[in-house]
Amino acid sequence: MLLYLFDYLSQYYSGFNVFQYLTLRIILAALTALLTSLILGPYIIQKLKDANVYQSVRDDGPESHTDTKSKTPSMGGLIIIISITISSLLWADIYNRNIWILLFILISFGIIGLYDDYKKFMLSNSDGISGRLKLSLQIIFSSIVLAFIFFNVENDLEITLILPFIKTFSFYLGWIFIPWSIFIIIGSSNAVNLTDGLDGLAILPCILIAAAFVVFAYVEGNMSIAKYLLIPHLPNVSEVAIFASAIVGSGLGFLWYNSYPAEIFMGDVGSLSLGAILGTMAVLLRQEIAFAIMSGVFVAEVLSVIIQVVSFKLRGKRVFKMSPLHHHYELSNIPEPKIIVRFWIITFILVLIALSSLKIR
Repeated sequence: MLLYLFDYLSQYYSGFNVFQYLTLRIILAALTALLTSLILGPYIIQKLKDANVYQSVRDDGPESHTDTKSKTPSMGGLIIIISITISSLLWADIYNRNIWILLFILISFGIIGLYDDYKKFMLSNSDGISGRLKLSLQIIFSSIVLAFIFFNVENDLEITLILPFIKTFSFYLGWIFIPWSIFIIIGSSNAVNLTDGLDGLAILPCILIAAAFVVFAYVEGNMSIAKYLLIPHLPNVSEVAIFASAIVGSGLGFLWYNSYPAEIFMGDVGSLSLGAILGTMAVLLRQEIAFAIMSGVFVAEVLSVIIQVVSFKLRGKRVFKMSPLHHHYELSNIPEPKIIVRFWIITFILVLIALSSLKIR
């Protein structure tokens, strides 16, 4: 919105033209989201405490969580959603369809998570909504967006699979784009949800991946840079950098309160929406494979659950002491802060590897 206000004001003072620069708006979007989340944090934390919205703990979870996590308010993802929405609407080009695609996914998956959290915390149902209903809603919302993208394609590159590091290879997906992208978005949403089990464990990897998407969106939207790097030029994705930057800012603000020992947890309202939005950005930027590389921690968490379930059903034995993977390390007597920081370091390395694909031909 402010983009058009400053454009109008530039008629009277040329200095306002500076706000047309994407780089400045990227910085301002991050700062706006950061300040918004920092300001909202104490207010929402207190409101959640007053409403007795505290983290539910698995009956079979680590014993230490019963004493610590159960006394921490949840549903803090509301801070993230509100701050991203405000910042994006203020600094992005609101006539760019990608902004509305991302906002739709953020809010719709946030509603799924909010409903799930409501059943858990307000109705004292530790299981929340059924897995079948949750998956059905995820498929419906992601399908709406993907059908819109598919039937409004302006460039075949928008539905073409691209491999990082192998820039001479591409595969036109056609109608396969929709089921493939549904898998990416829903898989990402649930992977972040599974990972969000320790203080700050999920949020910083989300921040790092979003920061990488700022770079991807910026270079793919710039014809000269894209041509030099031999990567696809997608003219409409530049504004995705604004949204990704807002995620970075809101995530840092939330981490201020979510870092060990956490004052608040994001809950499903935060984890489902954040995971879905990262998956959607990967689809818009045609960087699904790079996203999978950066999401190595999330992938490992999901695989640990799958391996544990399959092994127990087929052999009657567990591979891990507990799944997801971070619980296995907890029961291996590794301190929680060390597990968290090591997962952060791994994600940082994976993000650097993915970003290197921009230059390596």
